[in-house]
Amino acid sequence: MKKFREYAHFDLSDINKTMLKQWNEKDLFHKSISTREGAPAFVFFEGPPSANGMPGIHHVMARTIKDTFCRYKTMQGFQVKRKAGWDTHGLPVELGVEKALGITKEDIGKKITVDEYNNACRADVMKYTKEWEDLTTQMGYWVDMENPYITYDNKYIETLWYLLKQLYNKNLLYKGYTIQPYSPAAGTGLSTHELNQPGCYRDVKDTTCTAQFKIKDAKFGDNAYFLAWTTTPWTLPSNTALCVGPKITYNIVKADNPYTGTPCTYILAKDLVASYFGEKKIVTFEIMGECSGNDLVGLEYEQLIPWVNPGNGAFRVIAGDFVTTEDGTGIVHIAPTFGADDAFVAKKAGVPGLIMLTKKGETRPMVDMTGKFFLLEDLDEAFVKSSVDTEKYQEFAGRFVKNAYDPTLTEQDETLDVAICMMLKQQGLAFKIEKHTHNYPHCWRTDKPVLYYPLDSWFIKTTACREEMMELNQTINWKPESTGTGRFGKWLENLNDWNLSRSRYWGTPLPIWRTEDSSEEICIGSIEELIAEIEKSIAAGFMTENPYKNFEVGNYSKENYDPKNIDLHRPYVDDIILVSANGKPMKRELDLIDVWFDSGAMPYAQSHYPFENKEAIRTADFISEGVDQTRGWFFTLHAIHTMLENQVAFKNVISNGLVLDKNGNKMSKRLGNAVDPFSTIEKYGSDPLRWYMMTNASPWDNLKFDVEGIEEVRRKFFGTLYNTYSFFALYANVDQFDYTEADIPLAERPEIDRWILSLLNTLIKEVTEHYENYEPTRAGRAISDFVGENLSNWYVRLNRKRFWGGTMDADKLSAYQTLYTCLETVSKLMAPIAPFFADQLFLDLNAATGKDKSESVHIAQFPTYDASVMDTHLEACMQLAQQATSMILALRKKANKKVRQPLQKAIIPASDKKTLEELLYMAELIKAEVNLKELEVVSAETSTVKLIKRIKPNFKTLGKKYGKQMKEIAATLDEFTQEQIQTVETKGDITLPLPSGEVTIELTDVEIATEDMPGWLVANEGTLTIALDITVTEELRQEGIARELVNRIQNLRKSSGYEITDKIAIKIEQHEEINAAVDTFNTYIASQVLAVSLQLVNNLTDATELDFEDFIVKVSIDKI
Repeated sequence: MKKFREYAHFDLSDINKTMLKQWNEKDLFHKSISTREGAPAFVFFEGPPSANGMPGIHHVMARTIKDTFCRYKTMQGFQVKRKAGWDTHGLPVELGVEKALGITKEDIGKKITVDEYNNACRADVMKYTKEWEDLTTQMGYWVDMENPYITYDNKYIETLWYLLKQLYNKNLLYKGYTIQPYSPAAGTGLSTHELNQPGCYRDVKDTTCTAQFKIKDAKFGDNAYFLAWTTTPWTLPSNTALCVGPKITYNIVKADNPYTGTPCTYILAKDLVASYFGEKKIVTFEIMGECSGNDLVGLEYEQLIPWVNPGNGAFRVIAGDFVTTEDGTGIVHIAPTFGADDAFVAKKAGVPGLIMLTKKGETRPMVDMTGKFFLLEDLDEAFVKSSVDTEKYQEFAGRFVKNAYDPTLTEQDETLDVAICMMLKQQGLAFKIEKHTHNYPHCWRTDKPVLYYPLDSWFIKTTACREEMMELNQTINWKPESTGTGRFGKWLENLNDWNLSRSRYWGTPLPIWRTEDSSEEICIGSIEELIAEIEKSIAAGFMTENPYKNFEVGNYSKENYDPKNIDLHRPYVDDIILVSANGKPMKRELDLIDVWFDSGAMPYAQSHYPFENKEAIRTADFISEGVDQTRGWFFTLHAIHTMLENQVAFKNVISNGLVLDKNGNKMSKRLGNAVDPFSTIEKYGSDPLRWYMMTNASPWDNLKFDVEGIEEVRRKFFGTLYNTYSFFALYANVDQFDYTEADIPLAERPEIDRWILSLLNTLIKEVTEHYENYEPTRAGRAISDFVGENLSNWYVRLNRKRFWGGTMDADKLSAYQTLYTCLETVSKLMAPIAPFFADQLFLDLNAATGKDKSESVHIAQFPTYDASVMDTHLEACMQLAQQATSMILALRKKANKKVRQPLQKAIIPASDKKTLEELLYMAELIKAEVNLKELEVVSAETSTVKLIKRIKPNFKTLGKKYGKQMKEIAATLDEFTQEQIQTVETKGDITLPLPSGEVTIELTDVEIATEDMPGWLVANEGTLTIALDITVTEELRQEGIARELVNRIQNLRKSSGYEITDKIAIKIEQHEEINAAVDTFNTYIASQVLAVSLQLVNNLTDATELDFEDFIVKVSIDKI
């Protein structure tokens, strides 16, 4: 007969390693897919991480969520294929390489070739692949890492080109010259979804300036100025217009300049005069008149900072509906080259932007693409001569507009904003200079401020499909729902076109070739099409040979797509010149595409759609990533799928929160609060880490990570389950139980067995519902509660004697079968979250019984509940018994009465008939559990003990409802009769006719307590009240000592290494405190500890001393 495996010690880390070895030997991951061949598919998409950085503890969180539902669906009978992926392009890789090589973007093509740079990126991006694979394996995340999709792979890029061509053919791809978010530190423009990653917008304290723009019109006097406020004084040299609200009323105010004391006339919005003049500001001022914004339109003013001449039409007042009087002066400084609104309103009014001409013949704003004012030597000489006041400009040329862009400056150094403000102050053109906190966008990768910059970029016209995206979003099951309706839904409502262009080197090249005059263009959608166009170009004489001549069209082998045959990256595609329909040469647009398009296209590109897998499933049943992907991967998946197929890309999504340190701070190596996932798994094993992360808080809430929480989970849940199995295995092996006997019919099993089996099936139903609703926290907590509170602390504890000794009768067999069923079912229910221990438990159970032939719990079928086993009445009764027991035990603790000390009586006055019947049904069980001689369950009216209750208001709830009436309510409740209190308890509410008006008080609005009585303690919990007689008679005291002796002798047996079947002889030294108890309960004590004799002796020399707090008892035991 096979035995149940017994363990010498409990080590989850060892179990982790043992099960990993077995899984690998059995090739279980692949079997979990192959054994479901032909079954319905559950489609999961893996969001690709970048392997140029080490994985962190937050990746364990993210991957546990994914693994949980993939394992669950596999156990439910679905075939769940899951392909790993690597995100290999984009800023994270490039910036890391530049840092490692000690170069900047400007050095590429000069100090290092594009080819060398991209090769460095290709190598760097997979730097930590092994660490990622190790973590994935160690934490038990089943995903195919042997055949991952890689975004730099030529097959992947070919699909991206195909998709871009589809968008191009739908007229959803266009080129535009607009003001866009631009990161000087990264050297590229950014899309709006990149700008809206969590943490990108931050409160910063900058120097602001209210500047004076001198009015040319003499009707306002010789020294009249428009006042305009800006949070970016560095843009003032690029000012070419002032914008007013046409319907806003403006005041003409006479006052002295606060810095120079010069008398001036100022114009600003009437509603904002008080912000600049009056108490605690400029006290002496006079309002000379008022006018509308329309009256000011067309007025001219002198250039504030005359460094560069922008040309005709500048320096006049224009109208704009976006102007408000919420802050500033009601007059907006317009720098068309640095703001989208500025550019729009200036263009509409015919006002030019301030444009520089470079030596390369490029038109640029005053700031170059590294974030500094252009150096004179980088500008066209003729332009400088005709348009630049070199004497004035020279002082500021080369200054970075933000200190963050200048590697030689710190936050403590003077900023360009301050320098310009000081210059204006000295010139008498600054009215107010102050620090101001405002919200400013930062680059999601460099952590540095962005600029708004005029760029030529390619866009995807996502706004054309905005309504479809919003409609489809309503069909997606978002967890939490608030992310779908809020962060994601609101984003869709305010959607802008997607800036696809990136001015970088390592990424997917934009597959568009254009003639020099932009009159003709072509979008390439496949390698076959590109090669065909190359052949045309060769025939036209623009190319001499096909650089991809070794590539065989239609051959989809890995070898054929190897970079030695074809590479679709820069610089190779840049060297390809195509020919237009009219015979003109076409060069590729040098932009790369946004890396988010790479990852958002993975449903198609991971299977090389449509070239190899035209029928590939492109909609996922489930995805999950961090909240930072809401406007990243989630958005691009949704956008691409909607635009191409008008379908959702995913049906269910969990947007998981951040993993913070235990104090709620963001983890970082710099702060020293980061947790290493590898050492954590080595110490605790993966299961308690996964279980802790899933049950401590919902996945979408931020987790305050504390290793003590892992230890608590290890001890409370896994330790309890391990001890329950160990108890079962120990006695099952003694009794040679192997489950070969037929199941005891449910109706013939004891009530306690029927109860736990009913509760088990209720648990199966609840856990299944939680998994189906993508609520792993609720599933895990339900399993934990069942194991801790019901299976171990209640069922096993109440039924220990059924497993001890005696023959294998029907009662004992029922106990074994019941506990076995519970353990095996729990192993299956917990398997998705805790795969290692669950599999070990499942295999240990079935190795002895062979009941489930599955090779692993992860290939076994997930349990289904049996409604015929579920008894809601029995569950309700037992729940009430557990509650009453808990309350009585709490009263014992309060009175310092150990459970082994019998007490005479407890009284429970039931609040209603149903409770009365349920308590009477469970009275014997309660009495035995809390060691009572009597339990009197009566109706409240017939109770022999009259309990006095007191009621007082719950200020937290009542204060919110009836704040002003609280005094009246408190006074009224203070006068409540016992009958009124009972009404609140039974009905759940009561209406109070107060002088100030009628109010309804609910049970949650009050706190009801019962007063203690002499010799009794009383407890209240909800509608249940219990009174406990704590008087201990001599007879009760003796029985308590006898029970205590049983416990101590059992411990002595265990520490002496005796088997559970060994018989013993006991000698106890006489002591006046225990003699009577030993004489009276001699037979009871002996039967409980398997003693053939129990003697009181005068003197024991070689004995164990037992400390009974007030006295010492000497005992010796010998095996017979």
